[in-house]
Amino acid sequence: MMKNKYIRVLLVDYGMVFVLIALCLLISLLTISDMQPEDPGAARKLAASLVKEAGADINVLVVARTTAADKAFANALREGLEQGGAHVVGVELGDPTSLRKRLELLGQQDERLDFVATHDFSSKWRVLSSQSRVEMASLYPALKNLKIAKPPSYRWPTFLTANNLIGILNQNAPIAIMAIGMTLVIITAGIDLSVGSLMALAAVVTATTIQSYLGGKEAGGWDIAAAFAVAMGVCALAGMFAGVIVTAFKVPPFVVTLGLMMIARGMSYILAGGADAVKIEAESIGTLYSSSFLGIPSQIVLMVLLFIAAHVVMNHTAFGRYVYAVGGNETAARLSGVPVVAVLIAVYAICGLSAGLAGVLDVSHFGTGRPKAGEFYELQVIAAVVVGGTSLMGGEGKIFGTFIGALILGVIQNGLNMAGVDSYRQMVIYGTLILVAVLIDQLKKKVIKPTVKLAKTGEFDSF
Repeated sequence: MMKNKYIRVLLVDYGMVFVLIALCLLISLLTISDMQPEDPGAARKLAASLVKEAGADINVLVVARTTAADKAFANALREGLEQGGAHVVGVELGDPTSLRKRLELLGQQDERLDFVATHDFSSKWRVLSSQSRVEMASLYPALKNLKIAKPPSYRWPTFLTANNLIGILNQNAPIAIMAIGMTLVIITAGIDLSVGSLMALAAVVTATTIQSYLGGKEAGGWDIAAAFAVAMGVCALAGMFAGVIVTAFKVPPFVVTLGLMMIARGMSYILAGGADAVKIEAESIGTLYSSSFLGIPSQIVLMVLLFIAAHVVMNHTAFGRYVYAVGGNETAARLSGVPVVAVLIAVYAICGLSAGLAGVLDVSHFGTGRPKAGEFYELQVIAAVVVGGTSLMGGEGKIFGTFIGALILGVIQNGLNMAGVDSYRQMVIYGTLILVAVLIDQLKKKVIKPTVKLAKTGEFDSF
C-alpha cells in the first residue's frame, strides 16, 4: 500500500522527468548516423594511427578550413604528426582553390608528398578526388603516391553530440528564464501574455539608449551594462503596472497583460522608428552572449543560476510560501496576514524583469534591437510552465518542473528541426502540448490525489 502511494507521488512530482528521458531516447534512436569527427582529439588519433601504419618516414600536408574549430584540429594534427616523427611539409588553411595552388607548388618544387591529412569535409573537395590526383600525378611525379588520410567515422546519435546538446540549452535559455517569472505568476492563478512583447521592448530600449545617450559606437562595457539595467528596469515597471491594475481594479490578468502585450509591441516599433532593427555599433555589445565559463556559454550558466536561486526562494523563504498561499486561496491568505497585494505586484514585476533579461540576451546575441523579437514566445513560455506541472488553477507548481518543461520543449523543437518541420506546425504542437498538460492536471486532481488521500486514511485497498 505505502509502496503504491509513493509510486503515485513520484509520478505526480517527477513524471515529466521520465517523459524528458523517453523523448531523448526516442530522438537519439531516430538520429543515429555516421559521425565524422573534426575535433582535436580525433586529429591526435589520426596522427598516431597514420605514423603507426605508414611509418615515420612520410611527408604530410595538413589541410583544413579557416574556422576556429578547424584551426584547432589542424594544430593538434600537426603536433601529433611531428611528435610521431613524421615530416609535416605545411599546414594549408583555406579552400579548394588555395589547396590546389599549394599542391601545384609542392609538385613544382619536386617535394615528395605522401599524405594529405584532413577531415571528412575537406576530403570531399574536388581537388582531392581520385581523378584530380591522377591528373596532378601526371604533371608532377612527386605527387604520384599521394593518399588522403582522415579520422574514421563512427555511428552515434546526432542528437547526443555535445554541440547539439549545448545548442538546445543555449537556444532555449531566454524562454526558460522568462518561464521562471511566468511560474510565479501562474502559481498565483494569474497569467502574463506580455512577456514576448516585453522582451522585444527591452531589446529596442537597450539599442536606442546606447545609440542616443551612451556614446553609440564608442560605448564601453559600463555604458552597455547601464543600458541593460535601464531596459530591464522598464520591463520590471511594466510588470509592476500590470500587477497594480490586477490588484487595485480587480481586472482579470488575461485582459491586463493582453493590453500590455499590444502596448509593448507597439512601443517597440515606435522606438525603432518603424525599422526592422536598431543596429548597435558598440563592439562590446556581444560580450554577454559570446562569453563562457569553463567552456559553457554564459547565458546557460546564467539560466542555471537563476533556476537555483528561484528554487531556493520558492522553497525556503517566506515570499515563496506567500506565493503558494495566494494561489491556493487568496481570501484565506489575506485573513492569515499574507500581504496579497504586495505579493501579486511583486510576481508580475519579477515576470517583467525576467522578460527584460531575455531581451537583453537577445540584443547581445544579434547586436541589434529587434521589434519582432519574442514573437509568439509567450506561447512557448506558458507551455514550458504548464508542461512542467504548474497548475493553471494556481497554488501548485515547482521551479524544477518548469526547468524540465523548458527542456522538454527544447528537445521537441530540436527534434522537429532535425525532421524539417516548419515553425507553423511547431506552433500547432506547442498548443496541443498545453491542452494535453491541462488535461493531465485535471486528471491528477480527480484521480491521483483522491487515491493518495484514501491511502493515508487506510481505505486504499477498498478503493
